[in-house]
Amino acid sequence: MQKISIQGIQYDEKSSYQQGPSLAPPLIREALNSGSMNLFSENGITIETSRIEDKGDFKIENYFDIEDITANHLKEGRKIFTLGGDHSVTFPIIKAHHEKYPKLDILHIDAHADLYDNYEGDKYSHACPFARIMENGFAVKLVQVGIRTLNPHQVDQATKYNVDVHEMKNYDLNNIPKFENPLYISLDIDAFDPAFAPGVSHHEPGGMTSRQVIDLIQSIDCEVVGADIVEYNPNRDFQKMTSFLAAKMMKEILVKML
Repeated sequence: MQKISIQGIQYDEKSSYQQGPSLAPPLIREALNSGSMNLFSENGITIETSRIEDKGDFKIENYFDIEDITANHLKEGRKIFTLGGDHSVTFPIIKAHHEKYPKLDILHIDAHADLYDNYEGDKYSHACPFARIMENGFAVKLVQVGIRTLNPHQVDQATKYNVDVHEMKNYDLNNIPKFENPLYISLDIDAFDPAFAPGVSHHEPGGMTSRQVIDLIQSIDCEVVGADIVEYNPNRDFQKMTSFLAAKMMKEILVKML
């Protein structure tokens, strides 16, 4: 059975509003291992297994080093689970996956579509990763769930790249399509309503509940080959609520990858 490597990517230089997500990886691990929760997912499978190896955290100075770090871990024949970091980290991670998985589907769970052609003059902003992914042909199918901030430019971009957008105002788990190719999951913590996840830079009311996201992940019935959890900003958290939510999601996603 294929093993999994966990990598922490401590990078938030491409955040447009507030920095802080670079602090997230060790705090998510701290919550996971705090003794407040056990290491079993809801289906009774534990992530305390020799099949999962934590590679530790990487403090990034050069944005494009993220691709090299990920590629080196992929060369070990493992699936990669990433703790970010702002959402800009997803593009170089997916770029590294492309050689191994030329036909890749992506499930992107987020308040924001992150499809800007560029944002504030930066084509690699955390508001742009899925534009870069799709224009390079790194995904066959991109399904976005929880979106509630679309503007005309991003609607045009979604149409251009044939993105399957499931806005929060119309959310229905039964409408999420099945995936036929290897799947990558990218979970932006601000997909959750701020009531569940106050520790994010962009508070966008009207979001998903913890239960809705868990049910979505548990409903996946294809091979999950990679994933990331991004945009947790500890500077904005309240009583570590968001770090424990991220740790819960980490367990559920890792078990899907197993």
